[in-house]
Amino acid sequence: MDDIVRQALAKWPNVPSCTGWLMLDRRGNWRMRDEAAQASGSPGTPIRHEALLGFINRNYDVDEHGQWFFQNGPQRVYVELGYTPWVVRLSANAGGALALQDQAGGAFEPAAVFVDEEGGILFADGSAQPRVAVLHDHDLDVFSEHATLTDDAMSGEFRWNDQLTLPLQAVRRGDVAGRFRFVPSPAAASA
Repeated sequence: MDDIVRQALAKWPNVPSCTGWLMLDRRGNWRMRDEAAQASGSPGTPIRHEALLGFINRNYDVDEHGQWFFQNGPQRVYVELGYTPWVVRLSANAGGALALQDQAGGAFEPAAVFVDEEGGILFADGSAQPRVAVLHDHDLDVFSEHATLTDDAMSGEFRWNDQLTLPLQAVRRGDVAGRFRFVPSPAAASA
């Protein structure tokens, strides 16, 4: 968290939080959701300002209830999640080594890989409370080059560099939030 945010929290500790105004979409884009977007259920307008994106990413965290938020100075802005709290991009360098990077620019080391009934690929890391990230759909070709799938595409294995072969596990999209203990819509949870 930025020092300026910590200072603002100390100076104004009781600023009410807000919900519904910020979304992380299925492709890892941060979106502003004005009242019209919230009322219509649309994802909102993508944020393109690099400094603002950096500020959001540095001050993105989770509370004790599994609700993800952006700490905007003294105000906590709860985030609507398009799917998971993290979205990763998968790339391979010229030598074939794979790398996963989350929407905040951090490295993501997979410990498990899942496929949902819609063909979405999810990775979980090996932390005590595993982070879960959906793979950006533009990277499905890279994924398939390193995976062996059964005919129904709901099982198989994924080869993570030459170090690890991860079994592909089936998961229902509707079960992901509960399994990984996050709230996809804090606005709905607080209503």
